[in-house]
Parts: sequence; structure tokens; C-alpha cells
Amino acid sequence: MSQVKNFSLFTDTDSHLFKEGKHFRLYEKLGSHIMQVDGVWGVYFAVWAPNALKVSVVGEFNFWNKESHHLSARWDQTGIWEGFIPDIGKGMHYKYAVLSKRGEWLEKGDPFARYWEIPPRTASIVWDDDYKWKDAKWMKNRLSANGHEAPMSVYEVHLGSWKKKADAMSLSYLEMAKELVNYVKEMGFTHVEMMPVMEHPYYPSWGYQITGYFATSSRFGSPQEFKALVDAFHKAGIGVILDWVPSHFPSDAHGLADFDGTHLYEHADPKKGFHPDWKSYIFNYGRHEVRSFLISNAIFWLDQFHIDGLRVDAVASMLYLDYSRKAGEWIPNEYGGRENLEAISFLKDFNEAVYKDFPTAVTIAEESTAWPNVSRPTYLGGLGFGQKWMMGWMHDSLKYFGEDPVNRKYHHGKITFSLIYAFTENFMLPLSHDEVVHGKGSLIDRMPGDDWQRFANLRLLYTYMFTHPGTKLLFMGGEFAQTEEWSFTRGLDWHLTQYEPHHKMQALIKDLNQLYTSNPAFYKKQFEESGFQWLEINDYENSVLAFIRKAEGEKPYVIVCNMTPVVRENYRVGLPSKGKWKEVLNSDSEKYGGSNITNGTVTADTQDWHGQPFSAALKLPPLGVVVLA
Repeated sequence: MSQVKNFSLFTDTDSHLFKEGKHFRLYEKLGSHIMQVDGVWGVYFAVWAPNALKVSVVGEFNFWNKESHHLSARWDQTGIWEGFIPDIGKGMHYKYAVLSKRGEWLEKGDPFARYWEIPPRTASIVWDDDYKWKDAKWMKNRLSANGHEAPMSVYEVHLGSWKKKADAMSLSYLEMAKELVNYVKEMGFTHVEMMPVMEHPYYPSWGYQITGYFATSSRFGSPQEFKALVDAFHKAGIGVILDWVPSHFPSDAHGLADFDGTHLYEHADPKKGFHPDWKSYIFNYGRHEVRSFLISNAIFWLDQFHIDGLRVDAVASMLYLDYSRKAGEWIPNEYGGRENLEAISFLKDFNEAVYKDFPTAVTIAEESTAWPNVSRPTYLGGLGFGQKWMMGWMHDSLKYFGEDPVNRKYHHGKITFSLIYAFTENFMLPLSHDEVVHGKGSLIDRMPGDDWQRFANLRLLYTYMFTHPGTKLLFMGGEFAQTEEWSFTRGLDWHLTQYEPHHKMQALIKDLNQLYTSNPAFYKKQFEESGFQWLEINDYENSVLAFIRKAEGEKPYVIVCNMTPVVRENYRVGLPSKGKWKEVLNSDSEKYGGSNITNGTVTADTQDWHGQPFSAALKLPPLGVVVLA
């Protein structure tokens, strides 16, 4: 049996950067790498375990014998163990056997493994990166899809439950490369956001409890097949955003927790290192090697998988030391405050590294508090994200739409409040998976009234969302008014689309995507106050809103929302210019399942109104939105 040969990919520079927390391409050095040494093919292994007494590679090739293939500790105090094993290669199952100072042998998966066994099995698999990309044109022109002045309408997907086959199995990556790509393209979304695709042992975690940070889930196919899925999206002109989870990781024995018998990746003190809500471990952001690991992981997905953006999960839980903790359950920072200074520094480093190497990519924060300047550059004191989820808009809007329309005049401020702070960040408006789980019901189920009113309310919500400043995100199933709460165990209820109210809701989403992505007034200034103007904000008695969306040099659009089921005849609205104004979208149109109270074309007269030199009298449809151009 071949023995371990001394060999290293690590240079002195690598060691220095790693220990400084500035090595952002660790995946090129650590993990398992198929290569040729002295004319012999084999696999080089390298793993960080600074407090281990011994580390060996165990696998099929040595019958999982922890005493036969020991790695050597590097001389430079990095804590890295390494070695080259000849005559093994791609597809070999392996783990690291780590002898802790407690005298206990731990069997660990490779933190840098590119491929894992299908859960519940937990071995890592030696794999390569070979893939011939066909998306050069997309990558070259990506800024036109990801820039601040580009439309971004995101379809959020849980890959395992988007659609099931007859045998209740999920689609594979290659099957999704046809069906999912075609569907997202047909619906007119610009991007897809995938809930975590990284390997995770517990399926009900939806992917948010990750053990294999550098591997796509083997449930749906190989890493190369996932690359083919990304390639197919790019060929269709659709960007790919991944959920990324640097906030916590699970306690599974084969994972990162207690990796070398010590709290290596996590804080030792549970007041800083254990998450009470998710029963998982929190990364030690102050440890340089951990920062190198995490930022390398972010760079890995952008580099190796051509990912266009990372949506960072649970940022609020990282920023606050007292997040979800009672008094006495957390440790203040060195200044006595609740801010996690190490996490703040890490997030800034992460964003700087991403935008330095991938300036046309985008980072998006799921951040639910009023933390300032989340989506502002670090050199201006911000965290450096490209965008931030507008959680306040989501909560206020869903609460408002949950009210019976007769009561909405008493809650008018809830639906207008978002515009007070809409331009303090680069906001994305999210109606995500979190809003259709844990007993909340589906979006259509949260709308009040009879069946007609429920569908009208949802059309109203969507049209208000797509005309409101900011980029957009909609969770799968919402586009056809899925009636059941989302469950990861089954596919979406696609049979509903054969029924008129549901396929007409799909038609509305298609047209809203077309309206938003085809007209610069809706996206060129989507993060700037100059792109929005109120016409009517105070008509709470009628529950009517009216506003302008505009951009310099582009034709403006006037949007009027009637939040009640009462038709408003001869409702006068100010217009910024004379001549004919055409109704380019009406959410009450019969084509969307509405009552077809429409306006067609109206002519502006010279009566000034709403501070505008011209105006016209409109028919406002029940629970509907009129968009004029």
C-alpha cells in the first residue's frame, strides 16, 4: 500500500496570509487535490487542525485505518497537516481521523471537500474542478444585469421542492437546467436566488445548517452538473444568486464543530459561540484563520461556479452580541456595547474582497434592523453590501394587506411609511420563503375577503411591489398564488395553474416583470429619491395612493393604487405633462382575472392637481392599480 509522501502546496506567503486572515483563495491549497508528484498521480491532502496530536487520512483505499496514512504537521505554526498519497484519485471516499489532546479520535469530513456522499452518509469525496464554461459573453457583460441602474427581479427557489417527479423525487441539476431555466425565462425574472445549495446533512434545515461549505449538495447531482445549471441560466440571460450562511453551522460530529478537539471554528464561550434559536455554533470572526476560511468560501462560489451574487443570511444575528439573548446571556464588546465588532470587521473584509476581485457581482444582506449604511461602501463607514432586504416594507405591507379594506384608512401610514426611509439603503423588496412557512400560510391565504377579493388583493400587492422603488424578490409559488403553505417535502401545487385565477396571476407577474425590466423609469433611479415623487399620499379616507416613477431622459410613469373594493369614479390625478396618457397596465384587467374596470387612454387637461400642471379624471378599479404612461 502506498505511503504518504511529504509534499506541500503551501508557500511562505500562503502561510503568512492565512495567519493574517487575508488568504482568500484557500480552496486552492487546502482540501484534497488530484495531482502528479514526481511523475506519479495521487491526491494531496491538507487540513487545518492546530491542536491535534495526529491527523491521518482514512478511506476506502486503506479500509478506514487511522494508523496507516498519517499527515505531517507543517513547521511554520500554521496548524496545517499535509501530505501526498500516490495511486488514489477521483471518486475516493475519505475523512480525516483527528487525534485530540483528550486522547479521542475524531472522524471529520474535509472542510474544503468539493463533493460529499448523499446524506445521511457523511464521507467526503475526492473530486476535480474540470468543466468547460460556455458563458463568456454573460460574464463579460454582467454589470448590465447586476449594476445599481439595472432591473433586478429575483425568483427565489428551494431546488429540492420546486417540482417533484412522479416518484416524488426532486429534479436533478441537469433536469433543472431545462425545466427551471425555461420557466424563469418565460416568467421574465432577471435572476434566480437559490436557497443554500451547499452540502447539508439535515434536509429540514432547508440548507441553512451547512457542513460542506465548498460542495454543492450531492442530492441533485455532481458539482459539474450544478455548473451546467448555472451555465444554462447564463445562456438564458439570467443571473444566479446563492444564499450564503456565514452566521452559524451545525453541531454534527463529522462537521466543523470541535474540529480538532477544541473550539476551532466556533467561539469557546457559548455566550458568543452558540446560537440559542438554531441550536448551532457561531463562527469565531475574530480568529484570522476562520476569516480566511469564510471569505475564501465566498470567493470560491464566485470564482469556480461563476455565481453572480451572494445573499448573506441572518446578518442581524452577526451584528449584535445580544441577538435573541436575554440579559446575562451575552458578553458586551470592549467598549461595553452590544455590537459585535469582530463580525462587523469580518463583513467589511468580505465585501471588500468580493468587490475587489469580482466588481460585477453583487452582495445582498438579509438584515432586519435599522443598522445604518449596510449597503454603503466601507470607505464611507458602511458595511459594503450592494443591497439590503427591505424587511420593514415587507412586514408593513403584509400587515396592511391583512387588514379588511374597510379598516385600511386607519392604517394608511403603514403602506406609505416605507418611502420615508426607502433611499437610505439600496433596498430589495422581499416576499421570501420566510413569509409562507411556520403557520403563516401562503400569500393568497393571508389576503382578506372572498375568493375574488383575495386574488384582487394579491394582484394589488404585487403591482404595488413592482412599481415601488427597489429591486424585487418573490418566492416560488407566489407567482401563481400557491394556496398551501410551502413545505420542503413536496413540490409546488403546479396543478393549480390549470385554473383561471392562478394562470391569470402568472400572466400578471409576467407583465409586471416586463413593465419593470423594459422601462428605465422603474429601475435607473430605483435607489435614489430623484426616481420617485408622491402625487397623493394623504387620501387615507379613500385609501388611495398616487406617485410618479421617473429617471432623467426617460418617460415617466404615473401609478395610482386603490386599496379598497370600491370603484372610484372621476378620481382626479395630477400629471406631469399634457397630451394623451395610456393605461399600460391595470391589475383589474380581465386578462389577470379582474373586473375589467379600465381607462384605456385619457387626455390630460390643464387643471393643475397634486402639484402638477395637468391632470385627468380616472376610474379607479376595485382593489386595483392603474399604471399610466
